[in-house]
Amino acid sequence: MLQALLQAFLIALSLAMDAMAVSVSAGIACRGSAPRQGLRLGLWFGAFQFAMPLLGFALGQALAAYIQSVAPFVAFALLAFIGGRMIWEALSPGQEEDLSDLSNAKVCLLAVATSIDALAVGVGASLMAMPLLPSCAMIGAVAFLLSFLGAVAGRKLGQRFNTWAQVAGGAVLIAIGLKFLLQRLYGA
Repeated sequence: MLQALLQAFLIALSLAMDAMAVSVSAGIACRGSAPRQGLRLGLWFGAFQFAMPLLGFALGQALAAYIQSVAPFVAFALLAFIGGRMIWEALSPGQEEDLSDLSNAKVCLLAVATSIDALAVGVGASLMAMPLLPSCAMIGAVAFLLSFLGAVAGRKLGQRFNTWAQVAGGAVLIAIGLKFLLQRLYGA
């Protein structure tokens, strides 16, 4: 159980990196109170990061009977894809989101966008037999905390942290997926 919770914590950290990166950018770009924006972003991002793995878990459970024999490969593929995409997006030059005016609609869209990965992780979690509610609660709490801290510290951290946080998060997801695959294949 402790190993499963540690794994859930590492996944939570990895998933929260996108939300934290957006919050850092918002802290840099937004006018007004950074703690207030941090609380707002933390609540939105934390709630979506909590809910999306639940939805993904339900989808994974519905499909589990059909994919049980390939579950290790599916879980690895999902985590590797998510992690690889996080790294690719972090290292690819592109247009930055304008975060100077954060309406509720924009924050909601950002919360959905930063939690799509959590949906896929929920599908993977259903295949890895992770404890559902403690894992989702941890994912939501870590996303809340890192989003809040990111917004508050955004003015000091600058854009450079943004890229490396996403790269680190992607690498951790890939490593967890590989560990799960190797454990299932070789019983390590």
